[in-house]
Amino acid sequence: MIYTNLLVFLTAIFLISIDSSGSSSSRAPGVSLLVLAGSLSAYWFLAVRLFSKATTLSSSGYFSTEKKLLILALVFFSGLLFVGDISVYLSRLSFDGQLPILANLAGLALFVLFLCLMWLAARKKYTAVFGKQYSRWSFILLNIRLNLPIVLPWITLSIFYDLINLAALPGISGLLDTTWGDLFFFGLFLVLVILFFPPLVRRLWGCTKLPEGPLRSHLEGFCSRQDFSAEFYVWPLFEGRVLTAAVMGLLPGLRYIMLTPALMQSMSTAELEAVTAHEIGHVKKYHLLLYVLLIGGFSIFAGFLAEPILYFFLSMDWVFSLMAADIISAETLIMIIGALPLLILLLLYFRFIFGYFIRNFERQADLYAFKVFGTGRSLIAAFQTIVQTSGQPADRHNWHHFGIAERIAHLEACEQEPDLIAGQDRKIRRSLTAYVLALALAIGLIQQMPAEQLARTYEGKYIELVLMKNIQGVEDEGDWFRLFGDLLFSRQLEDKALSAYQKALEIKDSDPELLNNLAWLLLTAREPSLRDPTRALELARAAAETRPLPHVLDTLATAYWANGYVEEALQAEREALRADPHQSSYYRLQLQRFEAEDYSTDFNFSN
Repeated sequence: MIYTNLLVFLTAIFLISIDSSGSSSSRAPGVSLLVLAGSLSAYWFLAVRLFSKATTLSSSGYFSTEKKLLILALVFFSGLLFVGDISVYLSRLSFDGQLPILANLAGLALFVLFLCLMWLAARKKYTAVFGKQYSRWSFILLNIRLNLPIVLPWITLSIFYDLINLAALPGISGLLDTTWGDLFFFGLFLVLVILFFPPLVRRLWGCTKLPEGPLRSHLEGFCSRQDFSAEFYVWPLFEGRVLTAAVMGLLPGLRYIMLTPALMQSMSTAELEAVTAHEIGHVKKYHLLLYVLLIGGFSIFAGFLAEPILYFFLSMDWVFSLMAADIISAETLIMIIGALPLLILLLLYFRFIFGYFIRNFERQADLYAFKVFGTGRSLIAAFQTIVQTSGQPADRHNWHHFGIAERIAHLEACEQEPDLIAGQDRKIRRSLTAYVLALALAIGLIQQMPAEQLARTYEGKYIELVLMKNIQGVEDEGDWFRLFGDLLFSRQLEDKALSAYQKALEIKDSDPELLNNLAWLLLTAREPSLRDPTRALELARAAAETRPLPHVLDTLATAYWANGYVEEALQAEREALRADPHQSSYYRLQLQRFEAEDYSTDFNFSN
């Protein structure tokens, strides 16, 4: 179940991380709350119904039902984010985009809320299957602690990244915006994971040190003979009734081999040696490091692909036909188009590529028994004990493990043909080489994609297919670009809005509304490098000479103030106040600002 939970949480994190800042909800908050309550109620009903079936009284039935409900939780959760507009409200928790981790944590908490309902529905069946009674809250806490290690690296990385950006340290912030900066940051994070993650997970999972005695002394002596050191811990996974083992940690002193009580009780010493040899094989063959690198490989690939693939789809006519049809909001459609291809790639990557490597790493670890013992008989006996004790079918396999029957058959084949052992090593080396080359080739091809040209195509088609539908009486292209710039500016896409305004200015250089809006962008842009108070004053003066409306005079006053002409700013703002007394509270606030504060390129106009 751990690998399945990993894939589920990765999908949830991916959905949460889709940026919805700057978008607006098409639904009132009350409607979104009703959708949320209805979704939770429907999910609770399904969870209770599925866990009421008699098939959940076996461990296989219990895990199968849990897997179905995990997938249903993702379905309900994604519906809330993109159809129920919950993502819009979550994005408002990020302090205007300065701390995205707050919105992301709120989204994760919402997803975990669905899982809490599942665990509440499963609690009584868990007691029947695994024989231990829990209160509602203790059972929820047990499951949270089991799954917390899956999301902790992401949470830690996000907090660290947000704090660095918030601190706005000149050298570091600039470095993180580059590809090499991302790689350096990932490498640093990897070091921290190696150092601190294993002992933290051991505590969260409630593992206790294997008591001193003959078994521990024997296993430690066995490891010593293999030039390997690790501490042995008892792993109470599912009350210790599951027959499994695991190894964590790359560094001696921070490396642990975890054995469940059921495994130790059912196996002979020779079989436990074989299981330990399998775990040693994972470390000796660098599988733990390769797992992290395989996950990081997809992250790098997705990071390069995100923008080009979005603009690729946004350059297609059918996308804008959907926008023009007003079936769903343009913001929601853009989020779906940007997220869905990457989500499909994520699932395919982990199901087939990551799954392929995991299965073959497991096989390679199996074959390490031959290096230790010269034979695979002890490990075959251990597998047979698992089948006999657990009652699970020997031919059952999944996306991350070969079936036990397949693993036994391969061990027996290697007994007859030892060359197959070296063949498995070659297979993995070649597969890893092919993976790295394919990843490098894919990133190289992505970088060759004409992203800027696709973006321009997207802007042009948006104007043609969406804005034209809603614009009455617009006769020239300059107005289209101005309206497009207004739309981008309202969505806080300031650099693209500036580009659109510049195109409009090339066509209509005397339009007072265009001059005013461009001046306001140059004064108030969130990105300091886009601000240009001197040019803004020239544009605002030209706009006010042609059309001295209140909002134009307000822009002119702000431009005077930004350039140090406080008296002129106060005079222009008072004219705006006299012309539009209905907005007196805003204009009086502006007057107070001009008298009490100084303008700077990082001045926040949202305050």
